[in-house]
Amino acid sequence: STDNTLQVLQTLGSPVVDLEKNSGKAEAVRRGILAALDRPADYVGFWDADLATPLSELPAFMDVMANREATQMVFGARVRLLGRDISRQTSRHYFGRVGATLISSSLGLAVYDTQCGAKLFRATPDVREVFSTPFLSRWIFDVEIIARFVQRWGRDRVAKTLVEYPVMVWHDVKGSKVKSRDFVRALRDLWKIHRAYNARR
Repeated sequence: STDNTLQVLQTLGSPVVDLEKNSGKAEAVRRGILAALDRPADYVGFWDADLATPLSELPAFMDVMANREATQMVFGARVRLLGRDISRQTSRHYFGRVGATLISSSLGLAVYDTQCGAKLFRATPDVREVFSTPFLSRWIFDVEIIARFVQRWGRDRVAKTLVEYPVMVWHDVKGSKVKSRDFVRALRDLWKIHRAYNARR
């Protein structure tokens, strides 16, 4: 990062993973998860830095884990339901629904929302293996995470252990916009992931 993010994080007194070279979000998340797994923890995860999903949602994710032993992963899902405050740009919503349909078809799983940036995992050796090597995609590495679990566990087990939790609050952050070329890049990366992991078989 070229702003003061590192300095702000260092004031918190918690361990900080500083990548000397900007390698993109996917690599930053991967390295962060591996660093977290090196410390005593029941859960590891990642949250978008813009906090479109506020950190106040985290206890609910942990409750899902605690109340269902079989659950290995909890992924946030942006679903417009009564009683929830989900505010998305119209273009993002429609691009997202088209993308989600293609992703579900590629993975062979009825995933509603892979791109919500709030995800929690049980801290297990399997998670370490899934994050052990760099991702092919810098754009939709969240899909690649699922594809790696499918390759490792099989589709049936993933379907039983991954829970999508409809977040209570999600707001588009000003200045964060989806462009048509981003959608094209995502489609290209989805094809790369599909070919690399053969996730439908």
